[in-house]
Amino acid sequence: MLTVLVDYDSGNLHSAQKAFERMAAEVGGGAVIVTSRPEDVARADRVVLPGDGAFPACRHALGAVDGMIDALTEAVQTRAVPFMGICVGMQMLATVGREYADTAGLDWIGGEVVPIAPDDPSLKVPHMGWNDLVVEHPHPVLDGVTSGDHAYFVHSYQFRLANPADRLAHVAYGGDVTAIVAKGNVIGTQFHPEKSQATGLRMIANFLRWRP
Repeated sequence: MLTVLVDYDSGNLHSAQKAFERMAAEVGGGAVIVTSRPEDVARADRVVLPGDGAFPACRHALGAVDGMIDALTEAVQTRAVPFMGICVGMQMLATVGREYADTAGLDWIGGEVVPIAPDDPSLKVPHMGWNDLVVEHPHPVLDGVTSGDHAYFVHSYQFRLANPADRLAHVAYGGDVTAIVAKGNVIGTQFHPEKSQATGLRMIANFLRWRP
């Protein structure tokens, strides 16, 4: 069993790598590697796409890795390997991102990435820090995760879904803000599970055991 964390120079992957390695050791999840090689994605049993920064920059950087989009598409869309997107890695699942300029996403889950616009002017953007999850739909990766559990966020944009059934959880931040999305063998978290202590580690362990 091989879990691949995709490295495309859009974030420090050290904490994510350590969290996935720790939980893989605990649940017998096999090997975890960080790689920018499409051939590693092609042989992966699970794929994780992290991302930090602006949507256009991340999307451009991912596309600049020769063969990576094709490898991801073949693995996730054709072979249906379990996939997790984290932060901007989750946002890139959308049809389009509206940050700075309209930028095409992977379009694996329909919707758009738009600015957070709290209805309370005292709430600052970016949305940064701990917030309570509100779980809307059950999912194997959320086994043992309930409404009120904490997760760690750092973001100014959110995923507005074309189909509300694709949203598993949200948080309240001057209105509903999408926290977790899922469709088929694909799941994404706006927050950083590797920085979300018990809640995030539980989700990582569940992901490593997930059989869509």
